[in-house]
Order: sequence, then C-alpha cells, then structure tokens
Amino acid sequence: MATPDSSRSTTGQIINGLTPGRFAKLTKITPHGSLEARLLSGGTVMLYWRVTINAKTTRAVIGNYDSKAPPKSLTPTAHGYSAQAAIRAAEALAQRHHANRDDGGYAALRAKDQAAKRLAVAAMHEADQHTLQNLLGHYTDHLKTLERKSYRDASSIFALHVIEPWPKVAALPASQVTGEQIADMMRRVLDLGKGRTANKLRSYMRAAYQTAKASRSKPSIPTHFKAYNITANPASDTEPDESQNKPAKNPLSPDDLRRYWQAIKSIPGFKGAVLRLHLLTGGQRIEQLVSLKTTDMSGKSILLYDGKGRPGRAPRPHVVPLLPAAISAIKEIKPSGLFAISTDGGATHLAATTLSAWAVEAAKDIGEFQAKRIRSGVETMLSAAKVSKDTRGRLQSHGIAGVQDRHYDGHDYLDEKLMALKKLHALLRQPPKNNAGTSRKAPKPTRRSSTPTATR
Repeated sequence: MATPDSSRSTTGQIINGLTPGRFAKLTKITPHGSLEARLLSGGTVMLYWRVTINAKTTRAVIGNYDSKAPPKSLTPTAHGYSAQAAIRAAEALAQRHHANRDDGGYAALRAKDQAAKRLAVAAMHEADQHTLQNLLGHYTDHLKTLERKSYRDASSIFALHVIEPWPKVAALPASQVTGEQIADMMRRVLDLGKGRTANKLRSYMRAAYQTAKASRSKPSIPTHFKAYNITANPASDTEPDESQNKPAKNPLSPDDLRRYWQAIKSIPGFKGAVLRLHLLTGGQRIEQLVSLKTTDMSGKSILLYDGKGRPGRAPRPHVVPLLPAAISAIKEIKPSGLFAISTDGGATHLAATTLSAWAVEAAKDIGEFQAKRIRSGVETMLSAAKVSKDTRGRLQSHGIAGVQDRHYDGHDYLDEKLMALKKLHALLRQPPKNNAGTSRKAPKPTRRSSTPTATR
C-alpha cells in the first residue's frame, strides 16, 4: 500500500497547509498516478486521484477528507475518507486505468461511463414520455383525426377508469403494463356495477395497444406510436364479460312509430324539420346525421360518414336518398355554412343530445320512449313489411362486412334504399291499430265526446 510522501511533509501537515483552490500532492499511487488534495472555498478538503496519459492530465474525485476518521480506516465514513481510505480508493482507480491503457485508460473509461449515464437518462426520459397515459391520449387523438366519434367515449372511459383510479399504472411505460393490471381495472369497473363499461374499457385498451403494435408495419399509423415499442398486446390477455354484450332489443312498435310520426309531422320550424328528416331518412345514427355537412348534400341524397367499425379505419361514406318529404324538411332547416343542421349558421352542428331531447319531448305520450328506439323501430317495421335484411342494412349502414361487400360489390343500392324509405313513409301514415299509447290506457269516452279519428 502506498504511504504519504515523506520527502515533503506528513499528510496532515500537507492538508493543514493547503492554499484555497490549489491542488497538493499527498502521495504516489501504485501502479499509476497520485493522490491529491484541494481546499475548497467553503473550507472542505476534497481528495482526488490524478493521472497523466499521452500528456493529458485526468483527475477523478474520490470524496471529502474526514479529519476525524480513524487514521488506519480503509473504508469511508459518513463524512468522508481518511488518508488510508482515500489511498485504497485511488489504487482501485489506478488498477482500472492500468487494465485499460491500450484503450485510452481511465479517461476513456470515464467517457464510456458518462455516455452510459446519458443513455440511461435518455431511456428514463423516453420511458417518462411513453407511458400508458400518453399512449391512451395518442390513441384518442388518432381516433379524432380519423373523425371517429368514439374518441369522446374512449377519452372519458380512460380518464374515469384508468388515469384517475390507477395513477401509478398510468405512469408506467406502456410496454411494461401487464394483462393482469388491465384485468384489475376491468374488475374495478365491474364492481361498480358497470359491466358494459368494463367491456368497452377492454376494447378501447386493446385497440390502443394494437394501433401501437401495428405501427411497426402499417405506414398509415403515425410514427410516434412506434416509439412506445409495443410488441405484445396485454389487453388481449384479458377476457370480456360476454353477459354484458347482449344487445338491448327494445324497438318502438309499429304503432308507436306511427304515433311518433303523428306527433312530429306538424311541429313547425327548425325543430320539427330536423325530427322529420331523422325519421324519413330511416332513423340514421343521430351523431352521424347532425354532423352532415352542406357540401355533402345534393338535391336527391345526403352523404353521411359511418364511424362504426374496426378501430383505426376511417369513416365509411354512406349515401342516403331523400324522399320528397325529406327534401321539404331540409328546405325548412335552411342549411348554410359548414354544417347543414345548425342553429348558428353552420359554424357548429346541432348536438346529438339536443335532437334526442326534442324527440323525447315530442313523444311524451309514448311510454318508455327513447330516441335510440326509433332506429330499431324502423328496422322492425321494414322487416315486417318484407324489406330484405340486406336492404335494411344498406339503408341504416350496418351489417355490411365481408370480402364481397367491401371489395367487390360496387352497386350503390340507392334504388333499393329509396324503395325502402317510400315503404316506410307509407307505413308511417297508416293509422295505429291501437290508438292508445303503449304504456297508457285509453281514456273512456264520455257521452258528450266521440272517439277521435286518426290523422294521416
């Protein structure tokens, strides 16, 4: 072991005689270099190992000098190093330098260590940027860019059932999240009595991961998804609750649909026109109808965009022909600006919830009425009228799948759709078979009243 340089002074004497800011040699170090000390401005003595290679001097910090440490102690105290402990630490550095002399010695080793630290910091920074929370945010932004209306629902579910209740998991790198963690999220939602929402959470999570995974080979997906380094889909390891996916079939009966038509056919102004257009175009999805743009209208048809379907796909164009009564309704709506169905000159479109509320208000005499039941009621009425399943699907833009439909069948089906709408209009104008509402008993006629006749 090296000893203090006796040709000059003892270690203590050298340290006590330090000039602030200047280095002083304490002893030689085997096999290379020397131990040095420096008095800092605050009074602390710092110890260094110094070596020269290729005429370049390198100093490595060992640590503070602890004047109260046992003189023969070989390990640092909580406050610093004794002279002997500093010598041992310097010798370890000298040995590393000696073993790597051909590659540049300690200076090269330190450069490699610093590069490794920079890479580690960069990796940590990247991990901070590519968290589960950010992946879900990028996915909802992607849906919005594709004009998929589901982006609002996905964003809400992610916020309420992932980010808020699971902040530690949301802050993890997305590539480190497990299927078990996603299953725990679903379990929590199930425990809240929201089974359908739990399945939707799984579906959206699975789609987000699949988008990032597919970005490696699918150029249409934005490049930033690749940075998440997703090679497996943890949401695919979970199982949905199939009992929660059963459709709630509760269509309006043909009589209730006729009563609804009777209720809206004479409502004046913009409100009545919008309700009539919705029904006379076959009960289109309300969110799609209110998003109609003036540029997507012609004298005989309107063009809607169906955002339903596989995640990541752009909305599918859907042409709906117009009956004369629907054309009249559009004239009453007076489209202008960007959006055709608007109360502010086309700057924004009518909210889907507003149309639904207007429908409920108009149908106050129809028990358990919901606007979504109009669509299934139209389907049921046309089915009973022997309109084919394929034509009904084309009219309402659902059930169109498979290679033949998507790639080979180029027919626009406008004639078939128009015939179905004509049949619908004729059926709506028929008097209800039972004049009483479905959830209300008909009042008994008094002697001074007569049974009202149905209005066509």
